[in-house]
Amino acid sequence: MPLPASDGLCVLVADDEAPARQRIIDLLRRDSRIGAIIEASDGLSAVDIIQNRRPDLLFLDVQMPEMNGLEVIAEVGGERMPLTVFVTAYDEHAIQAFEANALDYLLKPFSDERFEMTMARVSTRMDERSVREFGQRILRIVSAAPAGDLPLDRLVVKSGGSTRFVRVVDIDWIEAAGVYANLHIGGKELLYRIALNELADRLDPVRFVRIHRSAIVNIESILRLEPISHGEFEVILKDGSRSRISRTYRSQLEKRLGQSL
Repeated sequence: MPLPASDGLCVLVADDEAPARQRIIDLLRRDSRIGAIIEASDGLSAVDIIQNRRPDLLFLDVQMPEMNGLEVIAEVGGERMPLTVFVTAYDEHAIQAFEANALDYLLKPFSDERFEMTMARVSTRMDERSVREFGQRILRIVSAAPAGDLPLDRLVVKSGGSTRFVRVVDIDWIEAAGVYANLHIGGKELLYRIALNELADRLDPVRFVRIHRSAIVNIESILRLEPISHGEFEVILKDGSRSRISRTYRSQLEKRLGQSL
């Protein structure tokens, strides 16, 4: 039966021997990370609790009536099992435990120190799982995001009867060319048939910054700044190009750099 719940890990202790269950429960109660503790006295009950209560951690006796520990895993499915520590009085079951991908096993009778080692492993695995699940959530969010919401990483540029794929990171700077945009890449120019304002909204703001109503620069391509007058500067790029920073857009560059010019 469940003990009073609180914030923390939900733990299932499945063992057909009441004294063995109580031994683990007493040790768990000393751990501030533990919340709810649930007991099961046989394998069938353990399966039901795992499927309906979704505990974070399971201490699972290998030998139980109705269904043993390995059969519990087979019934639930390894991918849906909580972190599992096998508890056994028979050392030969240890090999089976690790073949079943158990986190650890406790050989009865076990010491307090041995139990603490197990809980240290639990803590490490929980941290690893949290990091992994966070990463998976981020990947799901990114995968589900519409392409239009992500910064462009390639531009499809049609020029001279051919279609080129231009890496955005290779662009040194971009200037307005009438209703289109002119891409400057390694000293060469490519006309990209899209308005500068529209393109500006699709570029990575960490890498590209607008310095003039008609110019956007790749901050990685800036070599130095030279003052002109009245708070205006000229940007000198690595390819030798020059472009003026207007007073209107100076604040955007300062914000990106995190410091005043």
